[in-house]
This record gives sequence, structure tokens and C-alpha cells, in this order.
Amino acid sequence: MLSHLRPHGSGIVLGSALSLAGSLLALAQPLVVKRMVDALGDGRPALGALAVLSALVVVGAATAALGQYVLERTAESVACTARRRLSERLLRLRLAELTRTEPGELISRVTSDTTVLRQVATRSIASAGSGLLVVLAALVLMALLDPVLLSIMLATIALTGATVAAAMPPIARAARQTQEAVGRMGSRLERTLGALRTVKAAGAEGRETAGLHRAAEDARRAGTRAAGWQALSATTSTVAVQLSFLVVLGVGGARVATGTITVSTLIAFLLYVFALTPRIGQLVESVSLLQTGSAAAARIDEVHAMGTEPVGLPAGAPVLPQEPHPPARVTFQGVCFSYGPGAPPVHEDLTFEVPPRTTTALVGPSGAGKTTVFSLLERFYRPDRGRILLDGEDIADRPLTRLRALIGYVEQDAPILSGTLRDNLLLNAPEADEAQVHDILRRTRLDSLVARLPDGLDTPVGHRGSTLSGGERQRVAIARALLRRPRLLLLDEATSQLDAANEAALHETLADIGRTTTVMVIAHRLSTVTRADQILLLESGRVRAAGTHERLLATDALYRRLAAGQHLV
Repeated sequence: MLSHLRPHGSGIVLGSALSLAGSLLALAQPLVVKRMVDALGDGRPALGALAVLSALVVVGAATAALGQYVLERTAESVACTARRRLSERLLRLRLAELTRTEPGELISRVTSDTTVLRQVATRSIASAGSGLLVVLAALVLMALLDPVLLSIMLATIALTGATVAAAMPPIARAARQTQEAVGRMGSRLERTLGALRTVKAAGAEGRETAGLHRAAEDARRAGTRAAGWQALSATTSTVAVQLSFLVVLGVGGARVATGTITVSTLIAFLLYVFALTPRIGQLVESVSLLQTGSAAAARIDEVHAMGTEPVGLPAGAPVLPQEPHPPARVTFQGVCFSYGPGAPPVHEDLTFEVPPRTTTALVGPSGAGKTTVFSLLERFYRPDRGRILLDGEDIADRPLTRLRALIGYVEQDAPILSGTLRDNLLLNAPEADEAQVHDILRRTRLDSLVARLPDGLDTPVGHRGSTLSGGERQRVAIARALLRRPRLLLLDEATSQLDAANEAALHETLADIGRTTTVMVIAHRLSTVTRADQILLLESGRVRAAGTHERLLATDALYRRLAAGQHLV
């Protein structure tokens, strides 16, 4: 947790120093009250002492308020820094890491856990440090006033400390469980909202709501346990302080009656008791919050421990030229891959070559590893063995930023981001000008869609493109990829939701693009790839056969069965 606070140490120290100064000015007030009472008792004027007391009250309050403002501002910086680091880290995580963690759980660490860090920066670390110093200073002053009465206060502090120490481990466990339960609820909610149409169509709102209620109930139970232990420690400390006040009042009154101490001394001592009461409670709360903050910091650090992709280009790397490169040549050499230790192999000795300026189709039964080929080319995953070459160079040796800049990738579900249509089109190529955008819109037959939209390209498309049809989302995804002018274009079932007219027009566009770009297409509908220059038939993670549509019909039984099932024979 301290590693998150250390970069903001100057603000925390300044705010704590100002708060401490205000508290110390408050500690001087009982001594001035004692002097004023003594003066009044002796018949001397007390206006000077009253003026000093008033100045101490005003300056002390202003200094404490300024310190609180500095701490709150610093705490916002702590939370902002943690959120920025976390969000950047999340976007750099390897896909293998993301598949092991629910998105909602990760989101809760950016929102909920960083908010806890913000509270810790002001109410735990700073308050505990300044509060401890104030308590020590008050004890010294009380010792100077009356050591006997001080011993009563020390017994109170010892009792409070023992209670707090016993309550800390259960508080820490309950705080961790609370935050984990909130994360599970976020995951469940994200899952439901991401498929809300499916949930509504299935009439499953009640079951999903029940699941959310169970997650909320888990969080409530864990939070209640933490609150119970916190209440126990806080109540014990409050009762102990109140009991000590009564004892101090009784013992002090007896000492005043015997003439051992003066009335002014007892009044000053009681004022210090009043000043210590909130401070001791503050210390107890700070230590309790420290346990919660430690749990939050541990959850945040779990994200920082996850594997990430390399960022940026290596030092001294040349700048990419502005003009596009020639089409790419792709080569797979003995590639073996599985999604984890013990998982079944997806590819076994996968070997093939894709010449430049050609269209190559990947076909085969489900589970043959077609989409994984694209994931490996994008380096979302690394092969267990073998090499993947781009123009004869192993893609593992290329800077990741440069590798992906050469590839246009259209995923199977054609994801669309919330925002405007323009935001989505320029995601791959933010530098594209209006002429390039409108040319791509025309070639993908999106110009008619833009003409119908109320704000044209600046029309919001809704959450995940909810205002667009499936075919429109696919065309937007294709336009987004083409706008980058890639050397290698990867299309994963990119026309599955298009009508016949739009599909035919898009195939003409892709055929035109194929003269200047290498194109790889995954297709379950063989009718969409019959004119491909090369068709690779994958089965069980290997290339079973390769050739044109006519050649495969003549030479491979599996391809004939696939074609016959789609009435192409």
C-alpha cells in the first residue's frame, strides 16, 4: 500500500504537518485556559489570556482546515494515479490473463479498490501519524499537570490498544471478503448487461436478478462482519475514554479538595481528556481502515502482477515510413499451440505459406483452429513450438506495435465500441482524412447508412453498436480495417450477416483490395471463398489439404462433404 502512496509523499507530509500544527495549537488552549482561570481567581485581568485563546482557536482551526484540504487533494491524486496505472495495465494484459479473470472483477479494482486507497491516504496514514503525535504531546503536557491523573489515562490507552489489536485480523479478513464480493457482483452485472437482449428474450430477468441479489447479499454479510468488529473496537475505546473521564473527575476532585492540585489544573487536565477522546477514536478508525486499505492494495497489485504485452518500440528503433509497404508473405513452420498446460492441442505441426497479393481461405470443421491462426498472427498468443514468419522474419522478433500496424483484423463478432460512427472508423487510423473515410464508406456500401443518420458520421452508435444491424456492424468493422491500408487483411467470417447484394458488392471490393494486399479469410460458408487463390482445409490442427475450390472438390473427401452439405456439389 505504501508503494501507491509514496509518489504523493510530499502532499501527504504537507497536509499532515498542517493538520498537526492545527492540533498542537489546540493543545495549547487548555494551558491558556488554566492561566486565565488562575488570573480570574487572583483578581487579575484576563483579557490578554482571552485574546491569546481566541487567536489560538481561529489560527488553529484555519490551519487544520488547510491541512485537511491538502490531504483531500492529495488523496484524489492517489486515486487518479492508481486508476490511470490500472486502466493502462488492463489494456496491456495478455489475452491469456484476461480469460482467467472476469471483466467485472477487474473493473471493481479500478473503481471500488482505488476509492478505498483514496480514503486511506487521508483518514488512515495521515490521521494516524498526526493523531499519534498529538496523543504523545497531550500525554507529556498531562504528565506536567498531574502524573497521578495521567496514570489513569495510560491504563485507558492500554485497554483500548489491546481491544484494537484483537479486532484487526478479523477486520482485515472481512474487508477482503467484502471487496471480493463486490467484485463478483460487478462481474455478474457486466455479464448480464453484455447479453441483455438474450436475457430478456429468454425471460431470465428473474434468475439473473436473483444471482445479483445473492452477490449483493454476500457483500452485505462480509461488510456486516467488518462493521461489527469495527464497532466493537470503536465502542470499547469510547467506553474506556468515558470511564477514564469519570475516574479522572472523581480522583481529580478529591485531589482538589485536599489541596494537592488547583481547580485550574483539574480544568486543564479535563480539557486534555476531552481533546484526547476523538483522537483515540481517530487512531482506532485509522488502524481499522488501514486493514481495508491493505486488502484493496493487495487486489490492485494482483493486476500489476499479471503478464502484459510489451509497450512501444525498443530504443533506437527506426520510424515507420509513411508510404505503405508491399503486401505481406505469411509462413507457418511447424507451429504447435495449446491454450495452457494440460489443455488439448489446437495446432500440431501446422505448416503453410500465404503468397503476397493473394486471397487465402481457411476452412474446415469447427474446432480445427482457424480463428487461432489469426490470434497467433496478431500475437495475442505465442506458439508453443514452431515459427510464424512475415516476409521471412519471425514475428516474435518484430516490435508488437509495428506488427499490428501492418495488419487489418476483422473479428468474427465485429465488435463496435460505444461512441460515434466516426470514432469507430478512425480507431485503426486516427490520421485518415475525410477523403479517405468517404472512399472507404463508398467501397463498403456504408455511404447510404451515413446519409440516413441524423448526425452523419458523428451519430452515436450505442452500447456495442446496438443501433446498427448485424450487417452494418460487420461493414463498419471491415471499413475500419481497410482504412488502415494494411499489408495483411484478416477476415474472420466477416460477411456472415450480410445480405446477398451487399455480400456480392463486398466481395468485389475485397477482390480489388486483394491485388494490393494479402488477404486471409476464415469462412464456414464455402460459397464465399470459391474464387480464393488458395483454400487451406484444416482438420485437427493441421492442414489436411490445400488448393483451389475445384482441385479440393476433386481430391479431398472431407472438402466434398463440406461442399455437399452446402449444396455446392
